[in-house]
Amino acid sequence: KRQPQDEITDAFAGLCLPVGADRRLLRRLHASAQVEHRNLALPLERYAKLDGFGAANSVFIDTAVDLGAEAIDAALTAAGLTPRDVDLIMFTSVTGIAAPSVDARLAVRLGMRPDLKRIPVFGLGCVAGAAGLARLHDYLLGHPGDVAVLLSVELCSLTVQREDASVANLVAGALFGDGAAAVVVRGDQAAGGRGQGPQIVATRSRLYPDSGGVMGWDVRDTGFRVVLDASVPDVVRAYLAEDVHGFLADHGLTAADITAWVCHPGGPKVLEAVAETLRLPPGALEVTWRSLAAIGNLSSASVLHVLHDTLRLRPPPPPGTAGLLIAMGPGFCAELVLLRW
Repeated sequence: KRQPQDEITDAFAGLCLPVGADRRLLRRLHASAQVEHRNLALPLERYAKLDGFGAANSVFIDTAVDLGAEAIDAALTAAGLTPRDVDLIMFTSVTGIAAPSVDARLAVRLGMRPDLKRIPVFGLGCVAGAAGLARLHDYLLGHPGDVAVLLSVELCSLTVQREDASVANLVAGALFGDGAAAVVVRGDQAAGGRGQGPQIVATRSRLYPDSGGVMGWDVRDTGFRVVLDASVPDVVRAYLAEDVHGFLADHGLTAADITAWVCHPGGPKVLEAVAETLRLPPGALEVTWRSLAAIGNLSSASVLHVLHDTLRLRPPPPPGTAGLLIAMGPGFCAELVLLRW
């Protein structure tokens, strides 16, 4: 359900703060997130009734299967394909767990072929939308006649910790939303030819030193307690520019050649760090800022929504020009995906 930020603020104050606690810090954090609306898996009044990790995870499984089916159906329809055309599905989430995995449940529900290859991925967090596209690209280089689907479902609201007034929990409760995204990726020799979206040209992965404690989960009896250090923008400033410029240079490009920047909406301070360190022109991350305001940070699904909005909301980049898709996440790490429109 779509909720305005101020209603979420009031509900999460009752959920996270002790009775009678000063709510000014929480309200300030929610306002500074620059999120105006978010979609939530449950009505606001139901979060206080979730009794522990098991209850939240049961909601995750049921909702992820429903949202995943809807997202895959829409993506395949747009590509002119059916579930039986899919050769591989990769499912990524960092907000719930399931065995059988969500992709297995969806394969049965959607009537996919019994020889479908499946790759469920957990732990990549916000970077997984970009990493998923990169790994599907790797797979399709070896299987150019195949069709692959990347599905991300993130229900971040189910991980908010009750009676936890830590800054990390309050920031997560201000920034992260719920949602799903599915992308169809065709090999160069797949039946039906190239789709309407951009072509993946190349990818690069980066794992940064001494940064394992910057972002992730502290797994407790109450579920996933967020680890979110204030140094994330500093890590971005320290490493991202060298990685991006080096990657582009290896393909004969500079930042000036990029006609669309598809960036994960990690939060205002992270986006400011990205724009500053890459010296991006004004408006280069406009689609990302718009996504942050409209739906918040959806972890791995967000950069896929930004890609969709880039194709839907702005004039198409000139054919043959380059785009760059960027996401960062736990590790601390980054994934770069070079696109050609």
